[in-house]
Amino acid sequence: MNSTTTKSSSLLLYKSTKKLRFLHTPSLSSSSSSSTYLSTSPSLLFSAVRSHPVPGHRSLSYSLALRSIRRSFSRLNYGVDWRSPVTLRSHFPASDISFVERFHRKIASMAADHPFNGILTSLPKPGGGEFGNFYSLPALNDPRVVKLPYCIRILLESAIRNCDGFQVTKDDVEKIIDWENSAPKLTEIPFKPARVLLQDFTGVPAVVDLASMRDAMNKLKSDANKINPLVPVDLVIDHSVQVDVARSENAVQANMEIEFQRNQERFGFLKWGSTAFRNMLVVPPGSGIVHQVNLEYLGRVVFNTDGLLYPDSVVGTDSHTTMIDGLGVAGWGVGGIEAEAAMLGQPMSMVLPGVVGFKMNGKLRDGVTATDLVLTVTQILRKHGVVGKFVEFYGQGMSQLSLADRATIANMSPEYGATMGFFPVDHVTLEYLKLTGRSDDTVSMIEHYLRANKMFVDYNEPQLERVYSSYLELDLAEVEPCMSGPKRPHDRVTLKDMKADWHGCLDNKVGFKGFAIPKDAQSKVVKFSFHGQPAELKHGSVVIAAITSCTNTSNPSVMLGAALVAKKACELGLEVKPWVKTSLAPGSGVVTKYLQK
Repeated sequence: MNSTTTKSSSLLLYKSTKKLRFLHTPSLSSSSSSSTYLSTSPSLLFSAVRSHPVPGHRSLSYSLALRSIRRSFSRLNYGVDWRSPVTLRSHFPASDISFVERFHRKIASMAADHPFNGILTSLPKPGGGEFGNFYSLPALNDPRVVKLPYCIRILLESAIRNCDGFQVTKDDVEKIIDWENSAPKLTEIPFKPARVLLQDFTGVPAVVDLASMRDAMNKLKSDANKINPLVPVDLVIDHSVQVDVARSENAVQANMEIEFQRNQERFGFLKWGSTAFRNMLVVPPGSGIVHQVNLEYLGRVVFNTDGLLYPDSVVGTDSHTTMIDGLGVAGWGVGGIEAEAAMLGQPMSMVLPGVVGFKMNGKLRDGVTATDLVLTVTQILRKHGVVGKFVEFYGQGMSQLSLADRATIANMSPEYGATMGFFPVDHVTLEYLKLTGRSDDTVSMIEHYLRANKMFVDYNEPQLERVYSSYLELDLAEVEPCMSGPKRPHDRVTLKDMKADWHGCLDNKVGFKGFAIPKDAQSKVVKFSFHGQPAELKHGSVVIAAITSCTNTSNPSVMLGAALVAKKACELGLEVKPWVKTSLAPGSGVVTKYLQK
């Protein structure tokens, strides 16, 4: 193949350790209605694209108690013909047509002769009819599958579904089935996530790259509308806001206006991207934190694409993408290049990870929060060593943990070093899906699929022993109230030891737990004037009071607890010092509403 042909071809060639592989971009028609801009902002810049109704509309209601704050969103229709072969004939000279025909025949034969068509099973509906078809893991009749951790079963299903003898082979499937023996050998496998999650800092370069590819297609006098993500992509703009205005009643509106002024060009570009590309949903500023939006709205748990059912999985360009693991969706953070490769249909190459089984028993005591629990879990896992591994939580104590508490633990995966902290789907997950407005039919489909494919945990049934790489255990009743710091979020300090730990940090040499302040300077007080009022600061004074971390702002019990403490403090006449900068960033519109109500 000559260089001219190589440049004009839509084939991307890359080298593998075993063979030369091809990554192709299917021919997709462009339709502005297939790309949706989720609008909640009052700004005209982000008015919703409602001129083209989207099939599959889903209404999002958050709970029976919150009916008054029900909001309706247009569900993106990811209508892509995944199996249609790419038309390459026009890109090749006559001398290479035979190559193209052979390539087409290869693709067609792989589609017709899927290695695992024998386990493709229909899923009946309780009232008649069927939900669709799925690749049944029990139909493999392999005793090794029954012992696999739930998170590994998701990797296995993905490999089976995407097995084409090309990007994913039967050998790759066998490696995952034999996980107990393969994982210690650091075996490499391909993985195709079901979707990609972007936030605005890393999302902008991704959209720029897609736009550049379209520009290149135009220069080659080809159809630029063929350039689209091959998997669903959700981009949430949540990293742009800054607290320029604080401690005023109009702080939210003022900060939003400054944000739009500061980022108008960038936001306008993303608005264009939301209508230009198929398979892309853009959530505008002011909608909430990306991970909370992912939990409440974007997470599918189970996909139904053209009648084919399969588990939701996601890679995101934010390290705390792992928060979605609390919903039973396998997800973790990756770099921008990896995310773009996944967007274009390329499988991710990953080492088959070991899985740490973390058993939870008992119940949290009154007054112990999710923050106390996650700091305790983080300390245990960091001591054990879980870098590069999956952590799967199980045990009877799981039935006592709310989904918000699970999401808080999963969110901290980067802090305890694991690739993800996974909570399999159970009745608590299903209740949360109903609470956040998923329809009864959708929840029924999710439950029936996961039960049929042995991916659902029912604590009313005997639990089969699963094999893990190592085991940990925690009695929830032993968790104590605690804090973290003074510098790192995973440095746990029990509340009763807080004062002694702080004074010790003042004495210690400079480091994560030390400031090296001389004894004679530790009681020093600095006086100054703030807006004409006398003020003073000393070591340990609070100068910033912020509840903005996605780890906390998505948890109702923690947020309501903070609100009640603040309310009681005001009733007792306590006041915040005027020089303290305060800020509160609720994780979503729902969090705002339940604080108001």
